[in-house]
Amino acid sequence: MTDVVSPEKRSQMMAGIKGKNTKPELAIRKALFALGCRYRIHDKRLPGKPDLVFSSRKAVLFVEGCFWHQHHCHLFKMPSSKQDFWRAKIEGNRLRDMRVREELQVQGWRHLTVWECALKGRTRLPFPVVIDRIRAWLESAEPTGEIEGIRDGDRRPE
Repeated sequence: MTDVVSPEKRSQMMAGIKGKNTKPELAIRKALFALGCRYRIHDKRLPGKPDLVFSSRKAVLFVEGCFWHQHHCHLFKMPSSKQDFWRAKIEGNRLRDMRVREELQVQGWRHLTVWECALKGRTRLPFPVVIDRIRAWLESAEPTGEIEGIRDGDRRPE
């Protein structure tokens, strides 16, 4: 299928996608702050500049876009144009993610990833459920965690 916009317009559109302070990230920050959670954002002293840093709990949170980090869900589809470029770009993101998380663990930090599909699309979870899962993970001793959308066959949480 051919693109409905020119290559120049598509490039402009893709360049406009933000990596920080996205709507999902802002919604999570606001909800956690309202619950009394205090954090720093995008701390440059830590590998990967995590979206939220909970220093007192030695924990970080990443809010990841399913397309940019090749999450295996309905929101990821490899583009049909410039496949070599996109394959290299997305694989580079995945490799950097793995390296960053390993570095964080070596430094004694716990990490949680919240995937975009948990917050939007047909597999999204109710927002309060996402926040409850984040809070539960923060209060736990689990070294790592992921929150993703509902998988086929799973029951929708209430």
